[in-house]
Amino acid sequence: MKLLVNIDHVATLRNARGEGYPDPIEAARICEGAGAAGIVFHLRGDRRHIRDEDVYRLKDSVRGKLDFEMAASDEMLDICTKVDPHLCTLVPEGREELTTEGGLKMETVFDDFKNRVFPKLRKTDIEISLFLDPNPEDIQLAHELGTDAIELHTGTFANASEGKKQHELTRLRKAAKMINELGMKANAGHGLNLENLPDLLETVPNLNEVSIGHALISKSIYWGLERTVKAYLETIEDFYG
Repeated sequence: MKLLVNIDHVATLRNARGEGYPDPIEAARICEGAGAAGIVFHLRGDRRHIRDEDVYRLKDSVRGKLDFEMAASDEMLDICTKVDPHLCTLVPEGREELTTEGGLKMETVFDDFKNRVFPKLRKTDIEISLFLDPNPEDIQLAHELGTDAIELHTGTFANASEGKKQHELTRLRKAAKMINELGMKANAGHGLNLENLPDLLETVPNLNEVSIGHALISKSIYWGLERTVKAYLETIEDFYG
């Protein structure tokens, strides 16, 4: 199982002062040097953290997997096909949200994805991933679309009370099993940190990748980026060897 590091909030800190530092591309280099298998970024419509120039610089500099998170707008589809990342993860995006608040509602987006989004991305070699809550109905519709992977939204688990945490882990375990049985890759992300990641890995054995950003970047303020990435890798290795 691989660790992908989301470097969005390095750009958030940079943008707070309008300076050229800290540089998210340098952060990506350090993460990969510490052993991360790849880098995730989310180019939002409002450009609140990652900017267009960052995207092209990441494409030129990242040596591992590059995962382009985005809303399925025509603007983002055009940029994504030009950049040609390894993976495109389609996520819902609300202008007022602080961060992505949940998975795609497949009944709502199915026809649009089938007729507009997937045909454009399928003209490239970019793998497609959909960011979904662990709902069987959404997973089945994603399979019908022919998506390559599903990133399971782990935010509900991460924020659950102790009494509800096991219920959410069970949902994630069943969802990952279903995804694998349908021939898709099961990824996971959102709200994961060094405290809750072991519970996820112990309960959900069928994951291909985890994407971790905010907690990792926050911890690196105290520990440094290299040490923090290695701590996450050690946690993963405890379960996956």
